[in-house]
Amino acid sequence: MRILAIDPGNTESGWVIIDADTCRPLHFGKDSNVTLRESLLFASPKDDLDHVAIEMVASYGMAVGADVFETCVWIGRYIETVERVTGTEPDLVKRHPVKVHHCHSAKAKDSNITQALVDRFAPGQPNHGKGTKAAPGWFYGFRADVWQAYALAVYTADTLTARDGAA
Repeated sequence: MRILAIDPGNTESGWVIIDADTCRPLHFGKDSNVTLRESLLFASPKDDLDHVAIEMVASYGMAVGADVFETCVWIGRYIETVERVTGTEPDLVKRHPVKVHHCHSAKAKDSNITQALVDRFAPGQPNHGKGTKAAPGWFYGFRADVWQAYALAVYTADTLTARDGAA
């Protein structure tokens, strides 16, 4: 099973496709929102996607700027696109359960989540498990929001596995 996870932003979004059984990243990137949406519509391996998760914005009572609202617009566009392409509704997952899943704390920061992923999938590897061009590691090529999209994908895979195991 393949899972696509998207960490949306107001102009660019991180995304990753993983194999749900191994959580191995198969494809990933950080692209402009327009490019990512077009690839979902026209060029993605949509027949190979079994599940889609999109990080959802959550309100914690603080004032927010225009960037957050623009991100919300893009979340809606991604939902519509995924439904059109796959015929199914994507999971909308807030950041809180992802933090708690990987770090067992709602106070975790992005760096804590990155370290938890490295500890799980590339323990003892230098350079956060990225490796080098000559010897690529598990996280070779990861940057910026790809880490958060990967955290969402792993959370989704683990959650689906737990649901399937409980059934």
